[in-house]
Amino acid sequence: MGDPIWLVAAANFTYLIGICLPNVAVWLLRRNQPEAPRPYRAPRGAIVLGLISAAIWSIFAIIWFGLSPATPIFVVLMTALPLIITGLATSYYQRYTELSPENVLHFMVLDASNSASIYASLQTARENARAQRGAVTIEMWESLNETWLQMRNKAFADLTAHGVSAFFDWVKDRSHLFRGITFGTMIRDEAYSFIRLGTFLERADNTARILDAKYHTLLPSVHDVGGAVDYYQWSALLRSVSAFSSYRKIYRDVITPLRVAELLLLRDDVPRSLHACMNAIYEILQALCDEDRLEPERLAGEIHVQLHYGKTDRIFKVGLHEYLMQFLDQIGALNLEINKHFLVPTYQ
Repeated sequence: MGDPIWLVAAANFTYLIGICLPNVAVWLLRRNQPEAPRPYRAPRGAIVLGLISAAIWSIFAIIWFGLSPATPIFVVLMTALPLIITGLATSYYQRYTELSPENVLHFMVLDASNSASIYASLQTARENARAQRGAVTIEMWESLNETWLQMRNKAFADLTAHGVSAFFDWVKDRSHLFRGITFGTMIRDEAYSFIRLGTFLERADNTARILDAKYHTLLPSVHDVGGAVDYYQWSALLRSVSAFSSYRKIYRDVITPLRVAELLLLRDDVPRSLHACMNAIYEILQALCDEDRLEPERLAGEIHVQLHYGKTDRIFKVGLHEYLMQFLDQIGALNLEINKHFLVPTYQ
């Protein structure tokens, strides 16, 4: 069988013919019977505007259809994607004048001046753990300290020489190890609750950003929709949040945007879905908040209800990008309230 995309394209082509033929018929009628009465006369401005819009759309469609993953605009987009997801494009251009894969890799991995880099994140985590040695277990401290010591000795030349995949696998392994040690050794007190709270807040934020980057930023060309490029992009997204196996187990079918959105937004049995994260966040804040700290719990409950009773078709009707941007705004507001009520000292 041929590519089903061309079947869709053929159907759209015949639809366009069906739209154009009545226009031709109207033009012939006006040419052959110019004095025939017309029940409605379209304003000339509207007609011109429609023609201009159609021309612009046609030019854009032709240009976009001709783009491929080898086109420079795609190369630039893929290079800038980590900056788009993390919202660090402005910070990047304050330090680098050229957008290149090497600069982006260094900025996101080893740049100590970038507070969101892997290097700076591990350094901050280690310093925080050292300042709170009484709140963490010996095993947690040893794991975190060892990870930092290994990270401190890594050079950019080593990353590029041995391949970045091995390095990122090491980062994931060390992260999983620390999380397992935390879960297995730490007493269930407020310190443990705040560690878990930070984990789920960051996880929800990252899942929303990654999903939006694929759906909104990496919209494929007409030729690539449903094709190999589109499939591997969705597969890479699912693998990046460790949900590829879950998707296959639940749906047992081809990967579609609607099902990926349902999996990562509304299913509470997928650990990195927004619903699962908000289940945990709301539960933790219910235990932490008292009568003087009700606003974080209220905000978390509001977000949780939207996900608990949400429906995928309604989300797509509103717009997935708009829905995710609203979620990120709500998570940002929740972060501010948690910081205000728990982390920033108040003086009376």
